[in-house]
Amino acid sequence: MSAAASSTSEPTKAQRLRRPERLARLELPRVLAAFAPVPARVLDIGTGSGVFAQAFAEAGARQVAGVDLSSELIQAAREYLPAGNFRVAPAETLPFAAGTFDLAFMGLMLHESPDMAAALQEARRVAPRLGVLEWAYREEESGPPLSRRLNPPQLEALARAAGFSRMQQLELSEFVLYRLEA
Repeated sequence: MSAAASSTSEPTKAQRLRRPERLARLELPRVLAAFAPVPARVLDIGTGSGVFAQAFAEAGARQVAGVDLSSELIQAAREYLPAGNFRVAPAETLPFAAGTFDLAFMGLMLHESPDMAAALQEARRVAPRLGVLEWAYREEESGPPLSRRLNPPQLEALARAAGFSRMQQLELSEFVLYRLEA
């Protein structure tokens, strides 16, 4: 059965990532609007089932790629977006040449990286702009504990060390979108 098909059994991880209530919480239209006009070449780092990659493609990106550690999720992303270039790879060692993309994007994954500095350096190597969607830095019932959330000064210091010179912060209903530029 494809990742896009519905099932009466336990939902797959890809299906859980694409539950309508979760998609609504991500505020995809606001995220896309923050990068308007849509960049031509986008890399979705930590793509999961390809939610953001698919959104950028549907908004007009001509070349969309994604990486994730899970081969199961990469397969699902390929099913949802057959024209995408999806690969199993860590954020800390991206399998793309320098300057391949106009925008790299990390949706709710940077806090999970074992080496956030390396992940940001790799994103900067492949793209001059980076979007980072993360949990707000506050205690909440859902999401990771405060100790695993990124506080803005920490993220800004890591971003500067990675070669980004500018960081803007956009508060969404449940998350924060950081826009970084070289």
